[in-house]
Amino acid sequence: MKRNRIGRTEVEVTQLSFGCSGLGNLYRKVDDETALAVLTRAWEHGIRYFDTAPHYGRGLSELRLGQFLRGRAREDYTLSTKVGRLLAPGPQLAEADGFIEPLPNSVSYDYTGDGIEAAFEQSCERLGTRYVDIVYVHDIGRLTHGHEHERHIADLLKTGIPRLRKLQAAGRIGAYGLGVNENEVCVEVMRSAEIDVILLAGRLTLLDRSAEDELVPLCRDRNVSLVLGGIFNSGILATGPVPGAHFDYAPASEEILARTEDLRRRAESVGVPLATAALQFAMRHPLAASVLIGTTQVSSLNRNLAAATTPWPPGADSALA
Repeated sequence: MKRNRIGRTEVEVTQLSFGCSGLGNLYRKVDDETALAVLTRAWEHGIRYFDTAPHYGRGLSELRLGQFLRGRAREDYTLSTKVGRLLAPGPQLAEADGFIEPLPNSVSYDYTGDGIEAAFEQSCERLGTRYVDIVYVHDIGRLTHGHEHERHIADLLKTGIPRLRKLQAAGRIGAYGLGVNENEVCVEVMRSAEIDVILLAGRLTLLDRSAEDELVPLCRDRNVSLVLGGIFNSGILATGPVPGAHFDYAPASEEILARTEDLRRRAESVGVPLATAALQFAMRHPLAASVLIGTTQVSSLNRNLAAATTPWPPGADSALA
């Protein structure tokens, strides 16, 4: 599988990557055998970049991914996780933040240097590694934190980013950046600090191209790579504009349904299913170092892998522009 370099670093990622939020029991409980099966299928197909986070099942996703990777040569895969949420022993819950039966941990936000390093060390322990190729600052921004944003961004810029830079200089991480689903905070951080990469969810898709207004030109100028997540915009680009379709974690509005129907018709006019068009739009973007595919079902992964290798017909770019 094609590999791309992250920014100015030596880190390389496969063009397709595996997103591990589902391994934390997102919306439904997944047993260990199912988690192992879908990771194994991704590996068999040549995917060698895996992304996880403490947030996913309060450490469960990291633990499962670490168990899968144990015994595989460290140089054979690229690994990313996230900082910003610090875990501590807590009560066993039936559900938390959409994750079913997460590990018994409590969560606090901490974007200071000390908090980031502590979260990083916790992740290394769960993942069974001393080195993480990419570390993303997770969910910084007003969309998550509202009136608390100013405090968190000050912590990040004052001590958080310098600590990430120190960990990078010490050889503990290869690259660092942001893992978010809003454009504005990326621009805000990039005005004050250097980063290598952004994992951007849902803002550079066939349906939502808002990142192209300001963020994409800035990334191009600063040589900041993009890893694209949420490429189906919470499902609507996979299901099409059907009743109950979701966009951006909520039921789709009539406007979004109409826009999606227009995209579906244009894609099918050149012989491309909507979901295939959504995946290949992301893969073909010049700043996309990797595109995340996240699922807990081998059948869904197989469909996405097939879509990724579907020939792109002449005229498809202009039809979907």
